[in-house]
Amino acid sequence: MAEAPDEREPGSVAGEQLQQQHVGCQVFSERLAQGKPQQAFLSSFFTNNQKCQLMLLKTLATNPYVKLLLDAMKHSGCAVNKDRHFSCEDCNGNVSGGFDASVSQIVLCQNNIRNQAHMNRVVTHELIHAFDHCRAHVNWFTNVRHLACSEVRAANLSGDCSLLNEIFRLHFGLKQHHQTCVRDRAIRSILAVRNISKEVAQKAVDEVFESCFNDHEPFGRIPHNKTYAKYAHRDFQNRDRYYSNI
Repeated sequence: MAEAPDEREPGSVAGEQLQQQHVGCQVFSERLAQGKPQQAFLSSFFTNNQKCQLMLLKTLATNPYVKLLLDAMKHSGCAVNKDRHFSCEDCNGNVSGGFDASVSQIVLCQNNIRNQAHMNRVVTHELIHAFDHCRAHVNWFTNVRHLACSEVRAANLSGDCSLLNEIFRLHFGLKQHHQTCVRDRAIRSILAVRNISKEVAQKAVDEVFESCFNDHEPFGRIPHNKTYAKYAHRDFQNRDRYYSNI
């Protein structure tokens, strides 16, 4: 889930360097004070927290990726509660957020998430990890292949590797560019949360890539943009209605 510090983000000023990473799948060291927001300057904290909360509300209410994932979590018996399962906090370094598997909570780094598009991407990415945590027996802490699989899925399905994002990162390619992006970002994410070599991370991704890249649940397809995500959400709702009537 990590984003390279030298990458750009859609919606930012041209030439501005993206300094965020979103890290997750375990209790990560960037989380401060046992989940409590750091309050260096009280007024600044409230401003950042309020912005984070407002952007989160908009994401939950309007983003088609997130709306589908919330429905899928509920359908799988893991209904998401905003106040229980999301926490806006200050984080160390350049981290944007993460999934804390020990308490089943998504941490949003209010001091690093800069705009609505960034919030949308982080929430989507971390909800994919939460969905995997809900539906499977994922061993985030000791099995790097489990982590690699979820990172591949998150990079593939969250829009991280959308054409627009890749253009803003100045990454261009034609043949299997999406697969290359997913592989690269999954490796970066593993290295952001595990103290292992790049070779070990690459090996883990290679071992699971084919099966996990082709696992499109709950979308049923790769949602390359919001239009695809809306269609996927519609199909998921129709599928749910179909099975409920059998």
